[in-house]
Amino acid sequence: MSEEIQETEQQYVEIFGEDGKLIKCEIYDVVDFEDKTYALLLPLTEDENDENSEVIVMEYIEEGEEGYFQNIEDDDEFKRVCEYIESLDDEEGE
Repeated sequence: MSEEIQETEQQYVEIFGEDGKLIKCEIYDVVDFEDKTYALLLPLTEDENDENSEVIVMEYIEEGEEGYFQNIEDDDEFKRVCEYIESLDDEEGE
């Protein structure tokens, strides 16, 4: 995983939504799971206190010096990643 992403307090990326529109997101967290790296992205809305905004989970892939985000196409993989992330939240709450 790129040290640049790990060390930056607030970093923003732009991704394309399902409707093809560009969405600016804050990188909320990055987790490693099953030998892959996943990013939790928070879409930025005009209302910064909007608690209804959903977290977007994407795979982070590095190739050489470059990195990019990719949708998780496998439903089972997506489910396992989400369950793992929820288990991390449960541990923090204890």
